Amino acid sequence: MALLDEVQKLKDFKCSDEKCVLTVYLNTDPANQDQQKGEWQIRLKNGLKRIQEYLDASGDESEIKSYKKLKKKVDDEIQSNRTNFQKSVVIFASEKEDLFSVHYLQVPVETSFHWEEGPVLDQLEEIQRHYPRSGVVLPNLDEVRVLDTSLGEIHDERTYEFDPGSEEWTFKEGLASSDRTASGASHVDKIDQRFAENRNRFYKKMAGNIERLKKDWDWQEIYLVGETENIRSLESSLRTKPAESISKNLNNAEASKVLEEVFK
Repeated sequence: MALLDEVQKLKDFKCSDEKCVLTVYLNTDPANQDQQKGEWQIRLKNGLKRIQEYLDASGDESEIKSYKKLKKKVDDEIQSNRTNFQKSVVIFASEKEDLFSVHYLQVPVETSFHWEEGPVLDQLEEIQRHYPRSGVVLPNLDEVRVLDTSLGEIHDERTYEFDPGSEEWTFKEGLASSDRTASGASHVDKIDQRFAENRNRFYKKMAGNIERLKKDWDWQEIYLVGETENIRSLESSLRTKPAESISKNLNNAEASKVLEEVFK
């Protein structure tokens, strides 16, 4: 489940008479000067150890037993997914209702560890304010890629391809560019030439699709990423002014790399 969809559930989650929820915010941003040698490992070890020491001193055997299980589960999860690291890891874990919410985010957090009656959501709420649900649109001549994102996560991704016969944009599963390439380079060149000559008119139709997605997916902001001519043309057709336009062709880049460029 996406982190955005879990926010209300996490707000309502609470243990009535004891501490039972382990919250972990771990900064793993490789661009951070404090992370150049994998310092996150030391911070993870020390943070979990401090909570263990606090519980050992309290003598509450029930909490100690529960925490040890969750501590191992959290540590195993993080260690086994080191290759999935982006800028941060956020985890909420409890034996109650088998809560185990794990998210690898493309936005930074301040490393902190908590053992409380409910999830500690202060940083999550701050992230929600700074990174609201947004659309990232990547126009690339007759192909437009759209990412639905919030809180540094991708919720959905789709690709639209322009049909030169009907002059309509169609939603396609997978990468449409591979289908076009297979039809022959000369044919592709003719499509690209025609599209370039009619760019503004064709993008005006695509702008309608983007405005509908904004409404359906409740975007607060739109970002455009692509070659300068393409984003200028699409921007001129949108009713919504983009929060930012980035002149860089990332249409074939992984979604995480696109978000890294947008939210760096």
